[in-house]
Amino acid sequence: MSAGIDPEASLHVQAAISAKREGRTLTEESVRRLVHDFVDGRIADHQMSAWLATVACTGMDLSETAALALAYVDTGKRLQLGNPARPVVDKHSTGGVGDKATLIVVPVVAACGVPVVKLSGRGLGYAGGTVDKLESVPGLRLALDADELRSVAAQAGMVIAGQSDDLAPGDAVTYSLRDVTATVESIPLIAASIISKKLAVGADRVVLDVKYGDGALIADYDAAAELARTMVGLGGRLGLRCEAMLTDMTQPMGRAVGNALEIKEALAVLGGEHVRGVSETCALLSRVMLQSALPELSDEAADERVAEAISSGAALEQFLRWAELQGADRACLEDPGLLPAARDVTEVRADRDGWIHEVSARRIGGAGLRVGAGRISADAPLDHGAGILVNHRIGDHVTAGTVLAEIHHNGGDVRPAVDEVTQAFVIRDQQCTPPLAVRDRIRSNDVADAP
Repeated sequence: MSAGIDPEASLHVQAAISAKREGRTLTEESVRRLVHDFVDGRIADHQMSAWLATVACTGMDLSETAALALAYVDTGKRLQLGNPARPVVDKHSTGGVGDKATLIVVPVVAACGVPVVKLSGRGLGYAGGTVDKLESVPGLRLALDADELRSVAAQAGMVIAGQSDDLAPGDAVTYSLRDVTATVESIPLIAASIISKKLAVGADRVVLDVKYGDGALIADYDAAAELARTMVGLGGRLGLRCEAMLTDMTQPMGRAVGNALEIKEALAVLGGEHVRGVSETCALLSRVMLQSALPELSDEAADERVAEAISSGAALEQFLRWAELQGADRACLEDPGLLPAARDVTEVRADRDGWIHEVSARRIGGAGLRVGAGRISADAPLDHGAGILVNHRIGDHVTAGTVLAEIHHNGGDVRPAVDEVTQAFVIRDQQCTPPLAVRDRIRSNDVADAP
């Protein structure tokens, strides 16, 4: 037992574990004390791990989940960036392979006059993180404290940054345990983690992009829908207006999978290029975010604003101005050829004619991991130039010899990555229908237990 461990705190966490095992509901004060004791070092990692594992097995009701989210927030600062006349909107994606929506949607919405503040994280495993991708940009600073967040938001109308040490630190230290105790996929723990960060950063409205499919954190559609409803209900209970979109991650989002590759694709979309699997989803997310802040906007009016922000160049300029404020070398963004790039490209070709029925996002992400585009452990290095470019999607017809994908790498044995990409593609004789990019939209009035 370390010197900081407190016997009374240890007894309390043991009681909380027993209560959850017996199916009892914890009080708000009990949850708050548990989180604060852990942040302050009064209980040991193994005790908190045991509580998290118990919660992952037994679940929590909405009142307990709300108490956990508030406890996370109360361990740090709470920003207030918006006002009733100019609400701040945030978005959150549960993550997936090739998910670069934040890089596109945030500047688009900000260019339409709605402030956006986005705290992003790192990736682990096959699903990349926004912070990792943005670290491909020379000079860009993502570790901002609360005062810097306020300053950039005021000047640029948007912020994308990593989670600050002084915003919801209870969530940060708890997540590090969840990651190593197989409790990452617990719905109440996910919901409390996400909503706490939105409350801490001072968002007034949140649009949640909840992924399903084999490349998502939660693959099963029904479980992903449950997570979406839980977060919308939790946000409403805590005074945060939320709605959720359920989006497809059975195949990668767009072509690019990998850090600098995804930055380049995002810049292309902001510059007006249409990229299948990215442009449609980002346009819809942008519409919903605008309507969240400006509920009087019709779908048509919101779509017109989004299209104008891109076609006029305002969204791209918004991204460049924001990045420069956070220290980025603007020249590398104006000429993406200056961003990191891999030395070698290995092509993976179709071995037969037919229609593509599957492009496994998980396998494509695994191939990226094998060439260094992702990390297996939190402290593993990244190759920012490495990754996969996926040339074809579900529903496409291809012929033998067609280049299905390109593996960008810097030497080494590329055969395991080739095998992963080859197995990702399933080609059959019959035609098939591509999956919907966005399957459902969940608002607060769709959630029975939302207040």
